[in-house]
Amino acid sequence: MTRSYNSNKTRFKIEPPKKSELSGGDDVNFSQRSSLYKEFLAERDEILRHKWLESEKKGCDIGFERALLDWIRKHREQWRTTRGHKSR
Repeated sequence: MTRSYNSNKTRFKIEPPKKSELSGGDDVNFSQRSSLYKEFLAERDEILRHKWLESEKKGCDIGFERALLDWIRKHREQWRTTRGHKSR
């Protein structure tokens, strides 16, 4: 599917990546080898758990963005410290 956008009289198209671009040899196992990506997934899991807990307390879905910001403010630094990361 191709999408066209007009922005300030400039037109550009966004096209999905080609199959050959998606199946690159080294990129196939990127998610399995990348420690950065593994950390991203672990952090995302914590945020989703926080979202679930806070939504249960409130009695309705608080949404990912609110959970993300709340988790960053309240828990991220300690979570990273316990995982052996430096604060950023």
